[in-house]
Amino acid sequence: MIPFRSDVMIIGSGPSGLACAIEAKKSGLSAIVLEKGSITDSIRRFPHDLIWFSTPELLEIGNVPFVIPTVRPTRVDTLNYYRKVARHEQLDIRQHDAVEEILHPGDEFLVRTAGGKEYRGTSVVVATGYFDNPNRLGVPGENLPHVHQYYDEPFSCVGCDVVVVGGKNSAVETSLDLYRHDARVTLVHRRPALSEGVKYWILPDIQNRINAGQIAACFDSVVTRIDGESVHLKGPGGERSIKADFVFVLIGYHPETDLLRKFGMTVDPETLAPHADPQTFETNVPGLYVAGSVVAGKFNNKIFVENGRLHAGPIVRSIMERKGRKP
Repeated sequence: MIPFRSDVMIIGSGPSGLACAIEAKKSGLSAIVLEKGSITDSIRRFPHDLIWFSTPELLEIGNVPFVIPTVRPTRVDTLNYYRKVARHEQLDIRQHDAVEEILHPGDEFLVRTAGGKEYRGTSVVVATGYFDNPNRLGVPGENLPHVHQYYDEPFSCVGCDVVVVGGKNSAVETSLDLYRHDARVTLVHRRPALSEGVKYWILPDIQNRINAGQIAACFDSVVTRIDGESVHLKGPGGERSIKADFVFVLIGYHPETDLLRKFGMTVDPETLAPHADPQTFETNVPGLYVAGSVVAGKFNNKIFVENGRLHAGPIVRSIMERKGRKP
C-alpha cells in the first residue's frame, strides 16, 4: 500500500480541527482531516434542543459568516454551518475511520487507521477533544442499560423517576429539562452546593426548583451502587436508596490520555494535559501539535469552541516556520 501524503494531517473534525485545515490551506499547505465519526461528531451528540449561549460570530471559522435569523444558534444551526464551511473550503475529510497509530520513522510521520489506511506527512495536529470519554463513578451497576453518560432528549423519561448525578452545567440543564417534561427528578452531587461554574442565568432557575421541592436534591452525597430499581447513596444522613427508572451520570469528561501517550506525547498525570508550548501548541514530539479542548486536559471549562478555534493560526505559523517558509 502506498500511503497518502499531505503536509498536515489533522486528527478530529471538530471546529478546532476544521479551523486548522482551513488555515493550512490558506498558507499553501496540503491538509487532510481524519475523523473516527462524522463531521463535528461531538456537537452532533449534544442534547437535541441545545441552544448556544454564544453568538454566531464567536463560533465562526475561516472567516465564513455564520448567519442565522435568531440571536443564538441551535445545535442544528451549528451542525449545518460547519458542514457548509467544510464543503465551501473543499476540505479533504476522511470520516468513520479512527486513527490508531502515529509513528515518527525519520523525517515524516506515519499515521495508521483502524480501516488499514496509511498517511504520511511532516506535521500532525491532534484535535480530538474529550467528549468521547465521560468520567466514571467506579461503582457497581454503572454499566446497567438504564444508566447513561450522555443526555439527548427527555421524552423517554416522561412520568418516570430519574436520578441525575453531577453538579455542573450538564447535570443542571438536564435536570431542568427533565423536570419540564414531567419526569420526577433527583439531583445528586458530592459537594455541599452546586458548582460555582454553573451558568449564571441558569443558577436561579435550578435553585428555585429545588427550594420549591419540584426537583429533589441530595448534596454531600456519593453514589455507592446502582441496581435495576434504585440508586444507593451515602450522605450526611447515612445510607439511603432512591427509586430510579433512569440514571444520568453527568460528571464531566476527560481526554483519551492513553492514546495521547501512545502517540508519543508527555501527559501531565495531574491535569491530564499534554505538554505543549503555550505559544505554538507543539508537543514534546517535534512537528506534533494539539488543538482545541484537548489542550486543557481535565480542565475542560477553560477551552471551548470559542477560543479553541483560535489555536489554528499559531499552529500553522509554527508549521510554516519549521518548513522554512514565510507564514
